[in-house]
Amino acid sequence: MSLAPKPPTPTMPTGPTPPAGTAIPPRPPQMGGPMGSQMGGPMGGGQQPGGAPTMPTPRPQAPDRRTLVVGRGISLQGTVADAERLVVEGTVESQMIQATELSISQTGVFKGEVQVEDAEIAGTFDGTLTARGQLVIRGTGRVIGTARCRRLMVEDGGQISGKMEMLGDAQVSPGPAPRAAYAEG
Repeated sequence: MSLAPKPPTPTMPTGPTPPAGTAIPPRPPQMGGPMGSQMGGPMGGGQQPGGAPTMPTPRPQAPDRRTLVVGRGISLQGTVADAERLVVEGTVESQMIQATELSISQTGVFKGEVQVEDAEIAGTFDGTLTARGQLVIRGTGRVIGTARCRRLMVEDGGQISGKMEMLGDAQVSPGPAPRAAYAEG
């Protein structure tokens, strides 16, 4: 009996056409030396046989912002540290929060003190808010307590109850600038 002619042709693929689409990077030893180098060229585009250094480069970690989202129906009490952006859809009670940006949605409630660069209030803020940049109070927003900011924008329907202070640019503005309290109550 001669069984030798059957195993070489169907079992072991000798041409680069069948294995090129099936086993790309994980099985270069099964394909053989010359086939592995042909497949590595179009995959990574690198001159090194591994091709691994080109894959980890598309990570955009620089624009990532540390964001804390307190979702609807969630209540958080305590101190938040190292959050660049705080989004409140539920309830937050805090003694002091420092962040770059504060966003309170229509369902959000914040009670306490916060110092941020910019703030957008569409829900309820109750406490002391200092926005070194811009404070935006949406039509559904309510600020109760003390609010300090450099620039203020209040949409129709937005409410301020308490003390409002405008932060100045030191002594650059001539004359009495907008340092008056807008709402008292």
